[in-house]
This record gives sequence, structure tokens and C-alpha cells, in this order.
Amino acid sequence: MTVTQATSFVRTADRDPQDRRWSILVLLCLSLLLITVDATVLHIAVPALTAALEPSAVQLLWIIDIYSLVVAPLLIVFGTLGDKYGRKRLVLWGYVLFGLASAAAACAQTPLALVLARALLGVGGAMIMPATLSLIRQVFTDRRERAIALGVWSAVAAAGAAVGPLVGGVLVGIWWGAVFLINVPILLVLLPAAIRLLPDSRGRRDRPWDAVSAVLSVAGILALAFGLKEAGSGSLMPFWASIAVFLAGVALLVAFVRRQTRLPAPFLEIGLFRRREFTTGVAGVLLGVFALVGLQLMLAQYLQLVLGDSPVRAALRMLPLVLSAVTGGLAAAHILPRIGMRATMSGGLALVALALTPTLTWGVEGHPVMLAVCFVGIGFGVQVALLAASDTIMAAAPESQAGGAAAIEETAYELGAGLGVAVLGTITTIVYAPGLPPVPGVSDGGMDQARQSLAAAAHVAHEVGGPAGGALLDVARWAFVNALHTTVVVSVVLLSLTAVVVAMLLSRD
Repeated sequence: MTVTQATSFVRTADRDPQDRRWSILVLLCLSLLLITVDATVLHIAVPALTAALEPSAVQLLWIIDIYSLVVAPLLIVFGTLGDKYGRKRLVLWGYVLFGLASAAAACAQTPLALVLARALLGVGGAMIMPATLSLIRQVFTDRRERAIALGVWSAVAAAGAAVGPLVGGVLVGIWWGAVFLINVPILLVLLPAAIRLLPDSRGRRDRPWDAVSAVLSVAGILALAFGLKEAGSGSLMPFWASIAVFLAGVALLVAFVRRQTRLPAPFLEIGLFRRREFTTGVAGVLLGVFALVGLQLMLAQYLQLVLGDSPVRAALRMLPLVLSAVTGGLAAAHILPRIGMRATMSGGLALVALALTPTLTWGVEGHPVMLAVCFVGIGFGVQVALLAASDTIMAAAPESQAGGAAAIEETAYELGAGLGVAVLGTITTIVYAPGLPPVPGVSDGGMDQARQSLAAAAHVAHEVGGPAGGALLDVARWAFVNALHTTVVVSVVLLSLTAVVVAMLLSRD
């Protein structure tokens, strides 16, 4: 680097952050997109991943789910650490860890190695994500510009989950590890840009930081998810033990909540939940993302393993969901002021439930037009409901607690993604396995492996080959469709009930 270049670099870095606020917004949104895309990027890659590493059904759910389940509780942990020690430092270390974990995930040779790498990805993502919102609030001092910046941030956060399968579908055609390895060159660009652009934030080292709360929140959510998955599969422990782990997770989270009410500087502003509108908005975010991410995983497998689409074709057929989500975000900004929060949020959730209903009549045959229509309804409805829920959350929180409200919203987003895969994936597994009868010509060991998941059944059918392999794949497809119908029924009921509750609890404004 020449002296002139160095001088220019220093001058750029020393400029007032407000002068480069829009460049900072672009950087932060790219960082956020990287994190949110990783939550769903594996959905299209499931068949290729299953063929390469041969994970069990529970291992496959953990590979997909561990990322969001690690991010969710750590968002608040790293949000408070950023306040204490400085946000820029946390973002830079998050980039480094995210890049190393991405490389490790791409090189994983076993399901356990991939689970651990995905967990590290979650840690890196949790280090970056809270700072993206806090830094926007820091550099955008004008209220009108800040509203625009927060709107862009919200749209990127919601669109990331929808874009993930599309990105995964394109990359998995090259190699399943490419869905992770692509992060490395992107981060090599983002890291020096962040060093140059991001402002230093003064940490509040005098702010108390409660390690016990951190342990309770992380351990509670992971125990909850682990117990739920094991109750559905029973691969690692008996049913009673999985229920005990689940209840232990509930107890840890109850202890976490009770501790927050006694701390002078709590991790989570529990008092905000006393406001009916705030609680309703958080529930809307949680369930909206729950439905979107959980159903995306199921429908991505339906396209590839039931209808026989290639990863790229499956990704393209999910494109209407992405485009309708973006359209829904833009439309919601105009719909919300006209019909109010209540009608917008409840209407969005009801639209998702309505769009899912036709899938209950489908079997193993293709419905290309109706499938596109359903995807449009799901994407548009979820995005409209999410924007209304986000607006409800921020409107219900006083200005002094806006940061805490934002942290709760981010946590609800990631927790919804994790629980969507955990709950809907577990329901699918519970119904699918008993629905797969023995197939002549397939060994007992092969049938046990096939009952793990539809992707595993496709792998076994390919190895067996001949009429027996074809018969196994046909039976497995029908078993999966029946399980998918059960999952859709659960989703429709939850969405419909939430739409009714929202309509009853929220005011007309």
C-alpha cells in the first residue's frame, strides 16, 4: 500500500459515520443476508447431503436446525456483550468465526462434524446479527432516514429465509459443500470493508453482564429442542428420558425469565411482555417464521423426492415464494396505514393458512400451476404478517426500550426458524416412519434406514435398484405425502388460531 493510499484509507475511516451511512447500511444488510440465508440454504440440499453423509433422521434435523437454535439464544448474549465491549469488534470476530466455520462445514466428512460446524456458524451469526441493527440506530441520527434504513433491514431479514433455498438449489448442483464454501470469498470482501467503514462504538464496561442468564437461555432452548426431537425419534434415548430433557429445558427457561425480573440490567426486557400488543406482535413474528421455514423444508423435499425435480428446478419452482415475499414487504408498507395492524397481521396469517389448504388433496402427482399459486400466497401472506408484527412490536415499546424490543424481535425470528424445523420436522418423522411398510426384496436393515427419512429411502432405493428399489421409492413417497398432509394440517390450525387471536387482541389502529 502506498503512502497516498494509506492516507486516503485513514481519511475515509476518520470521516463522520453519518457521511458514509448508506455504505454502512449496504454492508450491514449484506452481512444480515448472509446470516438469514444460512438458516434455510440447506433445504434444497437435503437429498445430496443425505447421499453424501448418510445422516439419520435426527442427525439431518440437527444439521438443518442447530444453526437457528444456536443463533436464537445467543442474539441477546452477544447483543449485551456488544454494548459492553463495542459492536465493531464483535462484528469483525464474528466474520472470522463465520468464515472458518463455513470452511469446516464444507469439508465435513461425518454428520457429527457438520452439526458442530453448523453450531459454530450459529455462534458467528449471533455475533454479527445484533450489531447490524444497533449500528443502524447509531449511524442514522435523522428519524426519517432511520425509518427507511430499518425498513430495508427488516425486508432483508425476512427475505433471507425465502432466498435460502434458491441459493442452495443453484449451488448444490455443483457440490453440496458449495452452499457453505461460498461464504468464504464473500466474507473476505466484507471483512476489510467492515474494518474501513464501521464506526467504533464505545463499550459500556461498567454495564453488568450476567453469565448465569446466558447459560440458562442457551441451555434451556437447546434442551427444549433436543427433547422434542428425541421424543419424535427415540434414536439416542428412551421416550421418558426425552420428555425429561424437554421438561428440563422448560424449567431452565422459566428460571431465566424469573431471573430477568430480579436483575437491575436484565438480558431480556421481560416487562415489555406485559403490553398486550407487544406480546401479540412477538407471537406473530414467531409463528410467521415458524410456518415459513418449517414448511419450506418439507416442500423442498416434496419437490425433489416426490415430484423428482432436480435441485435447480426445485429452486426455480420456489421462486414465486421469494418474489411474492418481496412484493408482500413492499405492499405491506401501503396496506398497513390503510387497514391497520390488526387486519394486516391477521389477514396475512389467514392468507398463509388458505394458501396451504389445497396441498391437502395432493398425492404424488404434479400440480405446477396450483403449486405456484400456493407459493405466492404463502410468501405474500407471511411477509405482510411479519411487517405488521414488527411494526406492532416497535410501536408498543417505549423509545427508551426500543433496543430491548428489537433484540426480542430478532430472537423470535431465529427461534421461530429453529422451532419450525424442529416441530414440523418431528411431526413428519413421527407419521412417516410407521407409514412405510416392509417392501419385498429390501432387507430389514435397509427398511430401518429408509424409515429415517424420505431422502434416506431414496438413497436405499438407489442402492437396491431394480423392481424392489422402485417399489420402495413409490411406497416411501406416499408415506411422506401422508406425513406432509399431517404437518400442513397442524400448520393451518396454528395459523388460523393465531389469526383469530390477533384479530381479538389487537386494536383497530
